Amino acid sequence: MTSEVTKLIMETILGLITTAFAFVAGLAWNEAIQKLIVEVMGKGNALPSLFGYAIIVTIIAVIVTVVLAKIAGKMGIDVNDS
Repeated sequence: MTSEVTKLIMETILGLITTAFAFVAGLAWNEAIQKLIVEVMGKGNALPSLFGYAIIVTIIAVIVTVVLAKIAGKMGIDVNDS
């Protein structure tokens, strides 16, 4: 029983650490892309470009999530088991 609890705790900690690093990396990329948009479009036209960027990133995120879920399903991994 203790080993199951320890395993569950370690899996949770690993998941939290991985998620935290992914979040920090996402924030870094977000800032870099926003600065690139300001450099290319200038400050006056940045707002429409940022909305376009947000829409494109959302579409890519959905596509990648669906593809990864299909791959996980083929491997027998239930992604809704969290």
